[in-house]
Amino acid sequence: MNINQLKYFVAVAEQRSFTKAAVQYYLSQTAITQQIRALESALGVELFNRNSRPVSLTPAGSIFFKEAKAILMRMETAVSRTRDASAGLVGSIRIGYTKGYERSNLSDRLRLFHRAYPGILLTCYRCDTDMLAAGLLNGEYDLIFTWDSTNIRHEPQVESRLVEKARLVVALYNSHPLVQHTSLRRENLKNEIILYMTPSGTGNSFGDAHFMQLYQKAGYQPNILLRSNDIESILMMVAAEEGISILPDYCTNKLTNADNLTFVPLTGEEETEEILAVWRKDNISAPLTYFLESL
Repeated sequence: MNINQLKYFVAVAEQRSFTKAAVQYYLSQTAITQQIRALESALGVELFNRNSRPVSLTPAGSIFFKEAKAILMRMETAVSRTRDASAGLVGSIRIGYTKGYERSNLSDRLRLFHRAYPGILLTCYRCDTDMLAAGLLNGEYDLIFTWDSTNIRHEPQVESRLVEKARLVVALYNSHPLVQHTSLRRENLKNEIILYMTPSGTGNSFGDAHFMQLYQKAGYQPNILLRSNDIESILMMVAAEEGISILPDYCTNKLTNADNLTFVPLTGEEETEEILAVWRKDNISAPLTYFLESL
């Protein structure tokens, strides 16, 4: 018994004709008949009732038809998966992302990639930026989406790509006087109590220094009540009217009917947060290569 005999048998069973099966495989009817006879001899049963027109399956043939189709399908799947593995279409990618970025379009990116490459498992990890950087350098992640709070883009062993420049918005409680504005500048926040969203767990990073410089350019030192990388807690405290905050707009774009919260765009050329995709240069896995191409 061989794979061709199974294919010919299924073709005759589906076409209910030796002649049509022969045409399908560009063979003579005699050749098809001989192969089916050899198959029946190997099995020790007759598969077709040749006295009927068109030909029909015997009870044994009906059972074998289902099994043969299943065998052919499994073989086709095995071949496809083997070829996919050779091309890097199976495997996994460990993706780290900064806290709050789950509110962005990251899930859309992952969903589209999964549809294109269903054999590649995407596992996701949510951390603050300094832990993401350390994890990438230690080989815990294949790729991270992060603010550049640790200046990781200048590490010699990594490569990076700008994914987006997120605009910043001011999170206000609804009774705050500034909610009447259609836009704000950092200068307008001089006397406000700030609930500061830091990209890192330490609150004293390269990224934090950048935003502190923006306050200095605006002419003042911010009155920071709290430093946190927990966006949910910051928004809760703003809603409780304990202060205001500046957040990237991906944290707020998908919020609807936010309780006692208003978001006003922050204007200014530097009022953005850059999100980078960062990976190690020595990671040459095919799944990661495909993912980077999808970006």
